[in-house]
Amino acid sequence: MAELIGGCGTSHVPSIGIALDRGLQDTPDWKPFFDGYIPAKEWIAEQKPDIAVVIFNDHGNAFFLDRVPTLALGVAEEYQIIDEGWGKRDIPAFKGAADFSWHLADAMVEGHFDPLICREIELDHGIQVPMELFFGRPAEWPVKIVPIFVNTVQYPIPTPQRMWELGQLLRKAIESWPGNERIVVFGTGGLTHQLQGARAGFMNRDADKAWLAEIGPNPEKYRGWTREQFVETFGSEGAELIMWLVMRGCMDAEVRTVMSHYYAPASMTGAGMVVLENEGAA
Repeated sequence: MAELIGGCGTSHVPSIGIALDRGLQDTPDWKPFFDGYIPAKEWIAEQKPDIAVVIFNDHGNAFFLDRVPTLALGVAEEYQIIDEGWGKRDIPAFKGAADFSWHLADAMVEGHFDPLICREIELDHGIQVPMELFFGRPAEWPVKIVPIFVNTVQYPIPTPQRMWELGQLLRKAIESWPGNERIVVFGTGGLTHQLQGARAGFMNRDADKAWLAEIGPNPEKYRGWTREQFVETFGSEGAELIMWLVMRGCMDAEVRTVMSHYYAPASMTGAGMVVLENEGAA
């Protein structure tokens, strides 16, 4: 069967991509942030995954408010980079793990999840930025991807518990896949931020740090929260963190936190990452 090598949670702030495009990694404002991801890049290079399952949200690019699926799954052979309004970024298209994606699609329906199946769709910074933070800027991506879209934009968004259950289903799909691929799972979004309303500019550094410290050893705290608790604690856009629960739900009950990193503000957002491995892994 395929092997789950670990789970990564990371921010996907669009300004990170802009900083990369403009070569700002070593400027005073950005160097502390990017330096914190160097160990994560080294970890991913050592692990050599074949497939990256990425849970993320579209930002009004592939889907707009007139039609927002609660869950969507990409099953394409290739995913192009979408133009988010300031020109198509100069990064390679993503190769899709289409066979495993179809296997996951069937497992999701069998498990009473009903995703929109996307045979052709373009991908925005929600997936571009996490891939760049962990894999750099290769001429060709060293992994194939399976994109899982989650609605965190338009109410009603999924419940945290539902995201946890999706992670458990993903684990079963990995374990029932007959291939020998090494698979890493990314939960993306956050950390705390709110971009509109009376709390525009909101950040909660204490909540961010607690999340990074507890998502590995104490995820039950967060999977039991309501959606309103996520919005109140992390901001309306910070509620994207429910997507990390898919990654965490995919892993063993006992995990070890290999590394974590926090930086604020990245634009108007608390930002950072965590890398988790199952305790039973070699």
